[in-house]
Amino acid sequence: MENENTFQAPENPDSAAAPAPAEASFAPRTDFARLTAQTDAIRAEIGKIIVGQTDLLELLLTAVLADGHVLLEGVPGVAKTLMAKLLARTLEVPFSRIQFTPDLMPSDVLGTSVFRQNKSEFEFRPGPIFASIVLIDEINRAPAKTQSALFEVMEERTVTQDGTAYTMSEPFLVLATQNPIEQEGTYRLPEAQLDRFLFKLHVGYPTLAEEVQILSGHHAGRGSTHLEAVQPILSAADLQALRQQVRQQRVEPNILEYIAKLVGQTRAHKSLYLGASPRASLALLNGAKALAALRGRDFVTPEDVQFLAPSVLRHRIMLTPEREMEGGTPDEVVKQIMQSIEVPR
Repeated sequence: MENENTFQAPENPDSAAAPAPAEASFAPRTDFARLTAQTDAIRAEIGKIIVGQTDLLELLLTAVLADGHVLLEGVPGVAKTLMAKLLARTLEVPFSRIQFTPDLMPSDVLGTSVFRQNKSEFEFRPGPIFASIVLIDEINRAPAKTQSALFEVMEERTVTQDGTAYTMSEPFLVLATQNPIEQEGTYRLPEAQLDRFLFKLHVGYPTLAEEVQILSGHHAGRGSTHLEAVQPILSAADLQALRQQVRQQRVEPNILEYIAKLVGQTRAHKSLYLGASPRASLALLNGAKALAALRGRDFVTPEDVQFLAPSVLRHRIMLTPEREMEGGTPDEVVKQIMQSIEVPR
């Protein structure tokens, strides 16, 4: 909810006509000192092992603060799984890892009911999805039947088994990795499941300087990844308090209209067969509020929205067959849409 600045007019009528100092008009209404200190500490802990990937880490922290799931895509060997495990270690909450394989069944993820002979009744045994941070490795190696097991828990934070609904504890965050779809032995994720991810992030190759740094560290004997070197920074209560701050961010009406125009244009663009739903608009809003907080501001700017738009939209839109044959990409279309819409000032 927006709060109005309270500015007391001076007694002198001449000075009352003068404009207020800039610092009085733009004084921060929320103290982000604690949020900044804790997220900087997380960056420092992960930086003990990961070289570079600063934008990726910023987007992951944005998703954590915005309470959204993340899909990490990249070729093998670019530290997708390692980054997810390190981020989980900085949060003092229960963690589990699920390796998706073609023979994985929904009960292997959600859990199953076991008959207890001494009680003459069935007892539900929770699966690995019952954790606060769940790393799903190579999510696109499991078939659609197993993928569908994640629909309810990712959206509603509940698991329904034998007519009983089990609510997940807070926080609940899915970090999934996948290899590019053209690689052998992978399945295309259902659109309904993709839409449940706040971001889809591309994990690219390191730069030349970063790869030299990786090699230098390995040559000096720092090649093994000792995860124990990364210390927990945030508890569940700490994270809940930071998320509450994020929810109170200021968002001007023109920013809301800008988000709606961006997402709405995906439904009318000639290069797109499928546009984004209102869930994408909510994802852009929540993500922009979290990103602004990470950058020390208590208000959202158009630049926050533009920075996040590709990550929010690339997995929610589908190119027409003609555009795919021309070699187009969702990111190119998102860029075109942003260039076609007037930026609010």
